[in-house]
Amino acid sequence: MRGAEDRAITGGRMVPRGAGAPGAPVGTRPAEAEAGVRRQRRQRRQTGMFALMIAALVIALGFLALLVGFVAARGISVINWEFITQMPRNAMTEGGILPAILGTFYLVVGAMVMATPLGVGSAIFLTEYARQGPVVRAIRIGVNNLAGVPSVVFGLFGLAVFVKMFGFGVSILSGALTLGIVVLPTIIRASEEAILAVPASYREASLALGATKWQTVRYAVLPSAMPGILTGCILGVGRVAGETAPIMFTAATFFTARLPGSIFEEVQALPYHIYALVTEGTHPEAQVPIAFGTALVLLALVLGVDLAAIILRSRYEKTR
Repeated sequence: MRGAEDRAITGGRMVPRGAGAPGAPVGTRPAEAEAGVRRQRRQRRQTGMFALMIAALVIALGFLALLVGFVAARGISVINWEFITQMPRNAMTEGGILPAILGTFYLVVGAMVMATPLGVGSAIFLTEYARQGPVVRAIRIGVNNLAGVPSVVFGLFGLAVFVKMFGFGVSILSGALTLGIVVLPTIIRASEEAILAVPASYREASLALGATKWQTVRYAVLPSAMPGILTGCILGVGRVAGETAPIMFTAATFFTARLPGSIFEEVQALPYHIYALVTEGTHPEAQVPIAFGTALVLLALVLGVDLAAIILRSRYEKTR
C-alpha cells in the first residue's frame, strides 16, 4: 500500500484517509452539505410564500378599507337618527330610509327561512343517504353551475313563476322566494363540505353504540358540522342583502309612503333604493349623498349581521 492508495480499515470498510474522520461512512460530509442546501432552499421558498400571502392579505384589506372609506366619506354627512328612523319625503330628497331598512330585513329573513332548511336538508341527503354515483355527481355539478348563474336570471325566473304563475304579485313573498333560490346553492355546497369534513369515526362510533342513521346524523354529524354550516349561512346573508336584480322584478318599489302590512305587498329595499336614487332620481345634487348614506347603512347592516353570526359560531364551538 503506497501514497494516495494508502487506506485504513475501519469498521470493516475501506475508507480513504482524506475523506473524513476515521470511521465515517464514505460521502458523509457531501451528503450533509447537500441536505443543508435543500433545507435552506425550503426555508427560502417558505419565507417567499409567506411574504406573498402577507402581501395578498394586505392588498385585500387595503381594497376593503378603500371601499369603506370611500363610501363613508361621502355618506357620513347624511347619517343621523332621522335618516334611520323617518319616512322619505319630498321626492326622496329629505327624510329617512326606514322603509328600505325594514324591507331589506324582511327579504333577508324570508330568504334565509326558505333557503336554510332546504339547503341543509339537501346537503344531508347528498352526503349521508344518497348512493354516490353518476346521478349525485350530476346533481353537484348542477348546484355548482346554479351558483354561477347571473342574479338577473333568477329575477326573471321569479317574475315568471312567483309573480305571474303563482299570482303572488310584486311582493315580499315573491322577493324572498327568489332570493332564497339565489342563495340556495351557496348553502348546499357549504353544508356539504362541512358534513364531509366530519371524521368517519364519529359515525362509526355512533352506529356501533346502536344509534340509527338519523340519530347519528342528528347527534354526531350535525353538531360537528354546524360551524361550517353557519359559515355558509353567513355568506348567504351577505349575498341576499346586497342583491338588486332579483328584487327589481319581484319585490322592490322606488317609493312608498307607508310600511308594508303583509307579505303580499311590495317594499323598498336598500340595494334597489341606492340604484334608483343614482339612476332615476330627479334631484341628483340632493339624492346622490342620500345614496351614499344608504350604501353606508347597508354595509353596516351586513357587517353587523356577519359579526353577530361569527360570534354565535365561536360560542357554539366553545360550548360544543
